Amino acid sequence: MRLSRRALLAAAGAAPLLAARSGRAAEPARIRIGWVVASSNWPAFLFAKPGIARRQGVSYAMEDVHFAGTPQMITALAAGELDIGTLAYSSFALAVENAQLEDLRVIADDFQDGVPGYYSDEYMVLKDGPIRSIDDLRGKVLATNGAGSAVDIALRAMLRQHGLEDRRNVTIIEVGLPNMKAVLSDKKADLVCAVTPFSWDPALRSIARPLFTQREAVGRTQMIVWAARAGFLEENRAAMADFMADAARARRFYLDPAHHQEAVALVAKVARLPPERLADWLFTAKDYYRDPDGLPDLDALQANIDLQHRLGFLKSGFDVRKYADLDLARAAVAQLK
Repeated sequence: MRLSRRALLAAAGAAPLLAARSGRAAEPARIRIGWVVASSNWPAFLFAKPGIARRQGVSYAMEDVHFAGTPQMITALAAGELDIGTLAYSSFALAVENAQLEDLRVIADDFQDGVPGYYSDEYMVLKDGPIRSIDDLRGKVLATNGAGSAVDIALRAMLRQHGLEDRRNVTIIEVGLPNMKAVLSDKKADLVCAVTPFSWDPALRSIARPLFTQREAVGRTQMIVWAARAGFLEENRAAMADFMADAARARRFYLDPAHHQEAVALVAKVARLPPERLADWLFTAKDYYRDPDGLPDLDALQANIDLQHRLGFLKSGFDVRKYADLDLARAAVAQLK
């Protein structure tokens, strides 16, 4: 059958449009992932080593986005301005309950506190000060980075074990984590929270000592999780599978002791720190536990959120397994074997 001239012209005119549509369909899926601390959160340095992300720019385009804190990530996730948040367990629970992000899903581990043999956040006092026990904190000023944060909840849990409560027996103030050393040194607070990388600052260690650790207060903590909304995961399943496979490969690289020097140099460049500030602890037992398979400890996460509820920071608890989708992480690990 011969086509008319009009039909031929119409077909010719449609060809560029079809090609354009095809080109758009082939564009990599955009994956925006947030982070707070460059030397702690994986996304900040995940693909710093060239070539480790084999599908970056092909099936997906990851964009790492810096945030001042995890509460700001909740707002961005709710507004569709962020695709994956690195949320503290406390922020994850608030996102589900207060922000009503019922479709939020835990998809991977970032790091955990209190795992035997690994680092746990420290609550520090002056070496030459009068505080020798937790009971000595009565009437003192204690600094955390914010009410309801993970380190704040652990502090309050330890205080409650000793019959101490904020505004009744102690005063809790809010201080940015980078400023804890100055606040303690200037005696504006009698106890501060020390988290990596700040806790390994030699200047802090020269004047302070740990009174207790987060592990001693609350046990194992699923400190930070990767969380994404179910709709985003459903729409970008294939791209996310490739991204998670590349992320799993990157985790294995950084955690391999054979690559320690190179891994430290890569993170130091991203964090704009001298490598010697990181070399002694990063990716070692002095660091938080980072699951090599990227799998979070859901039992610990459940216990953490239950504690958050008991301390009054949540109206009600919930079953975390209903808010977890670990299939992508598990599939990514299977590809490496």
